[in-house]
Amino acid sequence: MADLKVDLIAPNGRKITLPTGIFINNEFVKGNGGTITSINPTDESEIATVSAASADDVDTAVKAARKAFNDPSWREMSGTDRGAIMFKWADLLDANKETLATLDTWDNGKPYQVALNEDLNEVLSCIRYYAGWADKIQGETIPTTPGKKFAYTLKQPIGVCAQIIPWNYPLAMAAWKLGPALACGNTVVMKPAEQTPLSILFAAQFIKEAGFPPGVINILNGYGKETGHALASHLDIDKVAFTGSTATGKAIMKTASVNMKNITLETGGKSPLLVFDDCDLEQTAKWAHLGIMSNQGQICTATSRVLVQETIMDKFLEEFKEVIKTTSKVGDPFADDTYQGPQVTKQQYERVLSYIEAGKNDGATLATGGVPKKDVGDGKGFFIEPTVFTGVTEDMRVYQEEVFGPFCVVVPFKSEEDAIRMANNTTYGLGSAVFTQDVNRAHRVADRIEAGMVWINSSQDSDVRVPFGGVKQSGIGRELGEAGLAAYSQTKAVHVNIGLKL
Repeated sequence: MADLKVDLIAPNGRKITLPTGIFINNEFVKGNGGTITSINPTDESEIATVSAASADDVDTAVKAARKAFNDPSWREMSGTDRGAIMFKWADLLDANKETLATLDTWDNGKPYQVALNEDLNEVLSCIRYYAGWADKIQGETIPTTPGKKFAYTLKQPIGVCAQIIPWNYPLAMAAWKLGPALACGNTVVMKPAEQTPLSILFAAQFIKEAGFPPGVINILNGYGKETGHALASHLDIDKVAFTGSTATGKAIMKTASVNMKNITLETGGKSPLLVFDDCDLEQTAKWAHLGIMSNQGQICTATSRVLVQETIMDKFLEEFKEVIKTTSKVGDPFADDTYQGPQVTKQQYERVLSYIEAGKNDGATLATGGVPKKDVGDGKGFFIEPTVFTGVTEDMRVYQEEVFGPFCVVVPFKSEEDAIRMANNTTYGLGSAVFTQDVNRAHRVADRIEAGMVWINSSQDSDVRVPFGGVKQSGIGRELGEAGLAAYSQTKAVHVNIGLKL
């Protein structure tokens, strides 16, 4: 790590020169928090070792971000010019998207075609979407006493923002947070997940080239207990945005209260997918499969509780298992026909396996899967067969707790009221799905489900123009769309006296 870069050859043959330092003030420097070694989840080999940030490094980065926030080169930059820099950064990432997708696949285990054609497209769309917003963020004038007084509002940036992102969508989650923060004129100190530290470092190479002033974007790989805690507790950070587990979100929320930081949290989920007996059964089974098995089931919104009207339970289960059999090819993520790669880490792999045992021990019936997939490559890697349980009751752990893997329960319901009650019987409220051809029922049920998002006759829809977020213990605030700007701006009211005399 002496020169803070390493030359790599990826499994798909792509040659990559990867920075290995932390990124502060538009420069890569060595971190003082030790190192992080990225493990390839496909064969358990080491990919690369990168610097980790210490609490002192966090302080250095925060000071750089504060200086940049107060510097006229950023603070007084027009929204149009800010947007132009963001557009240029997106163009530079676009020119290197194959390398970025390769790193996400190698580091995370997701299929390369998904990383390239879905994740990277979302990254670019998100940055460009918010680049377009940068010069359209404005207040309003409010007449109070005509001819004597009026007021106007200013939309202003919050300040220095800490952003802590997860490992399931390394670059996409970075774009979701960086896009609105930069468009509003904030500065950022970002901590990627320690499980997937690589692709964001490659992307950081183009920050300076795009034209961002030093200190506007700082990237600190590091461990949650040190780097993450230092960010959440730092007194000169104005906002913390976090995506990850509910338990960690609660800890961050508590720590951030030290100076009442503005917070945005997107946390866990146990999303229901409701299947009514008038649905298009073939399409429903396909969407249900995508809703839980895509991205190795490592999606916060995964529709992992499939609730099926009892009159079609057997037919649905037969169709669902057939879709799994014909679609869910588990294998090398760089192979074009792979649908499901390995779980991201050994820890996550063992977590999923532990829930399989919990389901069995609690008396649920294993309908399919439930075992490691060891016939891939040389038998190494964190592969698990797509797993479905039936015979599940609402008090079981597999019904109530987030597994975060290719794992779902299929449970029957009698009536619409029964389905709504079962759907809402959870501490979470992130996503949900309703499958029916009765338009009145679809909207009626969507209104009553306790979730931040409802998909009607689909699952996992996400669009950069549409707000994303949850209720209950699935988080606070919204990302994406115009609503995402509200998380990174504050409103100042200015009262103007133009003629009232005392």
